[in-house]
This record gives sequence, C-alpha cells and structure tokens, in this order.
Amino acid sequence: MSWSPDPRPDWVAAVNRGDAGPVVDEARRPFDPHLLMAEALVRQGRAPDDRAALGDDAFVEPFTLFCHGLENEADLTVIGRWMSRRMILRLLEVRIQINDYLAADPGTLDEPIDQPIFVIGAPRTGTTVMHGILAQDPAHRAPEGWELLRPVPPPDPDPDIRATDPRIALAGAELVMPQTVASGMLAIHEYSGRMFKECLSAMSFEFRSEEMVSRTDVPSYQAWYDTADLRPAYRTYRRVLQILQRRMPTRRWVLKSPAHLQGLPALMEVFDDARFVITHRDPTAILPSVTSLIATMRWAHSERVDFAAIGRYHLELYARSLDNLIDLIDSGRLPSDRTAQVPHRQVSTEKLAAVRSVYEQLGMELSTDAEAAMSAYVDATPPGKHGEHRYEFEDLGLTRAEVRARFARYIERFDIPVAGDG
Repeated sequence: MSWSPDPRPDWVAAVNRGDAGPVVDEARRPFDPHLLMAEALVRQGRAPDDRAALGDDAFVEPFTLFCHGLENEADLTVIGRWMSRRMILRLLEVRIQINDYLAADPGTLDEPIDQPIFVIGAPRTGTTVMHGILAQDPAHRAPEGWELLRPVPPPDPDPDIRATDPRIALAGAELVMPQTVASGMLAIHEYSGRMFKECLSAMSFEFRSEEMVSRTDVPSYQAWYDTADLRPAYRTYRRVLQILQRRMPTRRWVLKSPAHLQGLPALMEVFDDARFVITHRDPTAILPSVTSLIATMRWAHSERVDFAAIGRYHLELYARSLDNLIDLIDSGRLPSDRTAQVPHRQVSTEKLAAVRSVYEQLGMELSTDAEAAMSAYVDATPPGKHGEHRYEFEDLGLTRAEVRARFARYIERFDIPVAGDG
C-alpha cells in the first residue's frame, strides 16, 4: 500500500491549524439540521421556522443523516467543515428558490423534457469525454456547472447577458475550491462554473446523491443511501431542467453521471423516454482510477482517508450495479434501440468514430455542422492538459484475479479486454 496524497497548500494547512479566525469560527458551528434550515430560511428572507418554504419533508431524513455523519463520522478538517457547511446552506437555499419559482410560474412544470440522452457507465470510462462531445451538437444542450448549482432564475436567453451572469463566478468558486485544497485534484477531474456538470449537483437538492459520499466518509448516510428510493431526486432534477429551459429554446438535453448506474429504475420511471450512452472499460483500470478520485476528494475534507476501504466498497458497488445493468438490458426493460454501447478504448483513441457509432446505434442523424463542432472541441481539449493522473492498482489491496472474478459477468457480456496480472 503506497497511496499518499499530495501535500496541501500552505494556506490550507494554516486554516486547518486554526489560524484563520472567521473561517474557523464558521467551521466550528455544529451540523445541526434545525439550525442549518433556520439559517438558510433567514438568508432567503424567511422566518426561521417557515419550514413550508423548504418544500415537502422527503429530504429531511437523508439531510439529518448526512448532518449526523459530518458531525460524528467524517473526521473533517477545519476547511472540510467550512466547505461542507457552505454546500449545505446553498442546497437548502436553492430548495427555497425552486419552490418559490414554481409557485410563481407553475406552467414551468409543463416544459417538455423530450428524449434526453444520459451518458452513463462506471466512473473513469470516458463518460466526461463523451458528454462533452455530444454537447457540441447544435441540437443538444448540456447543463453547465453554475446552472445546476444555482438554477433559479432561469438563464437569460441573450448569450451575452448569460455569459456575465454573476452566478457563474459564485458557482465557480465553490466548484474550484476542492481543487485548490487538494493539490492533485485538477489532474484527475477539472471543474469550473462554465464546464458541463454532472447530474448529481441537481439531485443533491434532495440530499439523495452520491455527491455526499464522494466528498466525505459518512457511513450512516451511506448505509441509508445504498437502499434509498431515488425517485424524489430524479423528480427534482427534472424540475431543475424545466426551470433551466423555461426562457430558452427547447433542445434535447445531454446529461451525464456514472451514478445513474445505481438508480436506473428510478431514472427510467421519471424520464420514461430517455436514451442512454453506456461506456465500458476494464474493471482493473476503473477501480484504482475512481478510488484515487474519491480518496483525493475526501482528502480535501479530512485527514483520514482509507484508500483500500474505498476500493473495496467500489468493487462491490460497481460489480453489483453492472450486473443490474445487464439484467435491465437482457430483460428488455432497457430497450436496445434506446441504448448505445461504447468501449473506452474507442472513446480514448477514436473519439469521432465513437460518436458516429452512438448516433447510428440510437438511430439519430449526425449533421455536418454537428460533426464539425465536435471535431473542433476534440482538438481544443487534449487529454492530460493539467498533468497526468497517477494511481496504482496495488493500492487497492485487491488482486487482479479477485477483480476479474467479481466482474466476470460484465467482462463476458460486453467482451471487455482485461489487463493481465503483470
């Protein structure tokens, strides 16, 4: 076992020592769900006991469990407490804003979300690359980071006004913060206010999201989430998309998150005409890569990171999720004409060929303008521009044979080349 995180910047070390008074004072406030809800309400100009403004109570149980985990289980640093607290307040405040907006303009709920494309697949299989390329089609729209973090009010239809929306900088500061706290994060996954964003950010408004367990080690919340009904999160996500397109021309949404593998039945119920692009990769490459990402994210929040424990959890999580994916496909619940399968090696080395394959599998037409825009995007976003993501399989504490055995059904079903023992 050799995984060790990069040293934190000096300013982060100073904050964690308690040398930054205002940040420390805010970070020391308890993760009390009642106090946090009251603070969010006051920030939005409401009475501290106006719980109705937060919407229905479906979020309260996971929110309370998450707060308990942060206070008692996650072993957060000062900066970790501060970042977690800021995230919670934003989520609660945006809940209020969403409810207010829909009350003022109920017609928003009639906005059609027609045949959205969801890019799924296990993490580190090329979902981000594929999502970005598909978003270049002029007929498509992918949500940007600031739109999912702060969707109310809807973006201005004027592109010049939209480009200067102050929410871009506000959301960007929050998204970039973990990259400045954990030095190695940028080489693994880049975030910014204007980059395309994963669906998790909107699902988090219901506190039913893998975003919570990606950042922090909260076992009590994790145990609840592993068997949770995710339909409330997907319904809220749909409402967020409806708000985002309320003032804009309707285009097909292109959406993305590997976490959808864990929630496919709920997703398909809420988005019943969705199409899917599923990326595939050797599990012996998936596991150390995604574990490195989550370990680094948790390192931004805590001094205690158990790389091997995260790896073991991912072994079971994704083996189970990919077996469930096969069941959905083979049973016909996930129809083949609404599903495109793409190997990671093609996404990595033949990006445009991969996209052409997706359009063909889904029975969609790839226009000349779309292909030209995709080609320009690929040229402008070379891999590794922020450094190489380094990780070692051995840090998982697993053998390659063990991983191959656990993913045997997935490997055979999709004919995935797997690295040898080396």
